[in-house]
Amino acid sequence: MPPCSSAPTHRTCPFHAQQAGGKALKAFLSWHDVPFRKTHDLSVLGQQCLAIDRTLEDLCWRAAQLTVFAWLFRYPGEVEEPPLGEARGDLALAREVYEAVLARLPEEARP
Repeated sequence: MPPCSSAPTHRTCPFHAQQAGGKALKAFLSWHDVPFRKTHDLSVLGQQCLAIDRTLEDLCWRAAQLTVFAWLFRYPGEVEEPPLGEARGDLALAREVYEAVLARLPEEARP
């Protein structure tokens, strides 16, 4: 994931962090043939992941905080922009989720 810039475009970083975290958790569930419903709620997806691998517990609980960004900051004019430092932190958390999932998949399933 590219780093956020100080340009106004960083307003969408939390949204993309939520999307990336959600996609990573869904990939983990898919690899393990666990069905999931259409949701942007990372706490729901995280609970399903924990049924497979309890070592993801801390990360899943932290990732759940990204859920609100499925809609917050997504559209201009609705709420103020997130602080740049927080947007960067959200992206770092999404990267951590992505890397944790990759580490738990076999090498042939990795990009």
